[in-house]
Amino acid sequence: MTTAPALTGAYLWNPTPRLCIAVHGLPGPQGSKTAVGYGRSRKTGRAIPLMRESSLKVKPWRANVTAAIHAALLTGEAQHLAGPVRADITFTMPKPARAPKRRRTYPAVTPDMDKLERSTYDAITESGIWEDDGRVIENHNRKVYPGEHPDALAQPGAIIRLYTLGDPA
Repeated sequence: MTTAPALTGAYLWNPTPRLCIAVHGLPGPQGSKTAVGYGRSRKTGRAIPLMRESSLKVKPWRANVTAAIHAALLTGEAQHLAGPVRADITFTMPKPARAPKRRRTYPAVTPDMDKLERSTYDAITESGIWEDDGRVIENHNRKVYPGEHPDALAQPGAIIRLYTLGDPA
């Protein structure tokens, strides 16, 4: 019988997040596109399909995330991040009216987690706190309903925590 090798390359993250913010508003998934017609390419002059986001929630969500990060930067609660980043995001989704009231339920429904993550990462990049979301080398994201998780907000939104690597001992 063989055993798995010991984990020797574990990352040593700072225990305190470099950014910890609560963003209020309905998280909008990014990724699905809808064709809305054809236009002309400026480079080649060829006809190309014009695409737009399928979800109308993306722009307001990205604006809310960017505004919350700018506010944290202005108050000194956050600083620009360099190097590898770990992202921990808890998305609080609106609980459907048909969901049981006295029993824990799980938001195992649309929107997809990766699409929520994509729109949030793009908003963080837009805020200028990091160069690119390629800096994220580890993440942990979750979807919850209000009041059903310790990190859940009272209303839809997200808690975003960004960590950087600590100094090696």
